[in-house]
Amino acid sequence: MNILAIDTATAVLAVAVASHDAVRYMEFDAGPAHAETLMPMVDWLIRCSGMNREDLQMTACMRGPGSFTGLRIGFATAKGLAAALGIPMVSAPTLDCLAAPYSLWPGLVVPVIDAKKQRFFTALYQKHKRLTGYLDATAQELAAAIHGAPELPGASGGAPVLLTGPDAPAAKYALEGLLGKDRVVIDPAYRRSKCRELLEYSRHWSIVANNNGGADGPLYIRKSDAELKAGI
Repeated sequence: MNILAIDTATAVLAVAVASHDAVRYMEFDAGPAHAETLMPMVDWLIRCSGMNREDLQMTACMRGPGSFTGLRIGFATAKGLAAALGIPMVSAPTLDCLAAPYSLWPGLVVPVIDAKKQRFFTALYQKHKRLTGYLDATAQELAAAIHGAPELPGASGGAPVLLTGPDAPAAKYALEGLLGKDRVVIDPAYRRSKCRELLEYSRHWSIVANNNGGADGPLYIRKSDAELKAGI
């Protein structure tokens, strides 16, 4: 199946294209330049796949949480292409995709995205399973959630915690004094996008959030600063 997957949830912009013979992938630390960079990346990868846009059979994007502006850009692009081509569009929770490669980790997997105001968008995962809701948490609240997680057999002193996601270093610094330095480790690929995991969600899109094909729009855990200022 020919699928275009887009990750604009964080500063690391990524695009993946699955065709009948291969997956082509590109990521770029784009900072605030997603809008200018995304479509050239999409067009280049589609050409590298030997296809035209009309050959796509599905589009996908990260659902959030993440950057308010980034998520809107991803949804607008994925939905716009899907509508123009008459193909389905799906979305997947960003934190689920960030945690997906680490199901064999013998402890807790904690993806973290900077939520500003000394808070993190995060959730706790263990052995293919999400243990919490999607959180907007301080370091103290995250540490409390980790302390309250189920104990694994043989994990005396608390299960080891693997931090991943683009803001893992900041979370590690904040959590070390609360959990202990020996318990918290950083995924060496913490800053890599998980756009290829998004492709896998897309291939099995019946398990995507709410089974709604992304129609509900981005997942915002908190209101934007503009909404808060306006009292919305």
